[in-house]
Amino acid sequence: MDYGKHQAPQGYEPGEGILTTLIRIPVRIVVLVLVLPARMVWDALTALWHAADRVLLRPLGRALLWLLDTLVLTPLAWLYTWVLTPLGRAAAWLAVAVLIWPWIGLWRYVIVPVARYGIAVPAVWLYAHVLTPLGHGLRWIGTALLLPALHGLGNGIGWLITVLLILPLQFLWRYVAVPVVRYGLVVPVVWLYEAVLTPAGRGTAWVLSTLWQGTAWTLGMLWQGTAWVLAQLWRGIAATGRGLGLAVAWLVMTLLVAPLVWTYRHILTPVGREIAAASEIAWRIAGYISRAVGRALATIAWYLIGAPSSWAYRTVCTPVGHFLRDAVWAPARRAAAEAGRAARAALATARETVRQARRDAWRALVGAPGGARSGKPRGIPARTLGSTTTVPSAAQASETPLGGDPFAKQG
Repeated sequence: MDYGKHQAPQGYEPGEGILTTLIRIPVRIVVLVLVLPARMVWDALTALWHAADRVLLRPLGRALLWLLDTLVLTPLAWLYTWVLTPLGRAAAWLAVAVLIWPWIGLWRYVIVPVARYGIAVPAVWLYAHVLTPLGHGLRWIGTALLLPALHGLGNGIGWLITVLLILPLQFLWRYVAVPVVRYGLVVPVVWLYEAVLTPAGRGTAWVLSTLWQGTAWTLGMLWQGTAWVLAQLWRGIAATGRGLGLAVAWLVMTLLVAPLVWTYRHILTPVGREIAAASEIAWRIAGYISRAVGRALATIAWYLIGAPSSWAYRTVCTPVGHFLRDAVWAPARRAAAEAGRAARAALATARETVRQARRDAWRALVGAPGGARSGKPRGIPARTLGSTTTVPSAAQASETPLGGDPFAKQG
């Protein structure tokens, strides 16, 4: 009893408000009313698609594939196998015969012999018997005669240059140019730099350094004072901006963000969740209803169309079809088969008769082959008990056993 008293109402979930519980059932009813036609249309379209796929699309696809294979792929394969491949091989053979074999013959039987016996062999003979002895002679002349003469001439010219040019130049440089440059130019310049220019430069540098230090100290003090004033001013501006920013942020959070968050959290989220849940449940219920309606329509169609059609097929069409098959179609097929066999036999007999008549006419015109007796064709036996070929011009053999007819005397 206590459990029944404290039990939650139907459709109520813990943690939800009473407003959500109250609007859940109406929302689901409305969503079901809106979703049911769409689900029924969807199920009808799905059934139509499956039926069309099973009845129309698959046979059509198979027919298109068969037509493609029969009309396109098979002719293309035949064309490639029996036309293009032989043509390609013939074109390749022709190209080799016209474009490659003449060049191979020209290279093998014209260019190579001409280059070998017209150029290489004479060049080798000229090199071995003319140029090589001539080169050896020139090398002996250069080594034995020209090289010692050139060596002696070079030594003489070098001695003359050393005595007439290098030794006077060395004397002038060592005893004239070096003392003049050293004592007339270098020593006065060094004394001027050490005794005059260096003290003057140091004094000027000390004066400029002292002036720069004073100017730098003055500028540093001015910069520090200006920087302190600007820093204090910036701190005041930053504190004012920070306070204004905090105030604006508090106003935005209090007047805009908090109401939007509360609306999203307590109104939009529950409503969206309920609509999604109601849509899912309504879709399932609509599916059940749609399947029930479909089964009902299928049952009605079966009892109105399918059952009478099946009964008519079993009781009327099947016996009539069996009667037509056994009484009309089978005798007609047998008669057609017999007529075809008779026509084929007649055509075979006519062909054999015409062939034999042509053969007899040819024998009558040109005579029988050598070694054959007159009146008896060679190689064509008469009809016997073991033969089924009838020869019009040959005498038929007796169909009785050897030794005469045992029943002749009894007659």
